Amino acid sequence: QVQLVESGGGLVQPGGSLRLSCAASGTIFSLNIMGWYRQAPGKQRELVANAPSRTRSNYADSVKGRFTISRDNAKNTVYLQMNSLTPEDTAVYYCTLVQGGRTYWGQGTQVTVSS
Repeated sequence: QVQLVESGGGLVQPGGSLRLSCAASGTIFSLNIMGWYRQAPGKQRELVANAPSRTRSNYADSVKGRFTISRDNAKNTVYLQMNSLTPEDTAVYYCTLVQGGRTYWGQGTQVTVSS
């Protein structure tokens, strides 16, 4: 069984920064994809960024140049550094882990960008 625990969400002013963390526990394969999705009120869940264990990371166009995903494989942890935040980034952010043909989800962490 895999568990994902997110942290780091909160309220931030426009132009500010936040760093999300997600720690995975359980049986973690060396070959996997860790990433972040988000869902804003009234909108579909969308991919923000992902970081495959052996290839380059991918970003949604809306966050390129502002967000950076990174991972610490020794800790089975993925991070999302979010800079230059705008109100449009307000959403619940979900951590994901894809391995062995299965997708695991975290419980979600709220990010609110407001003055």
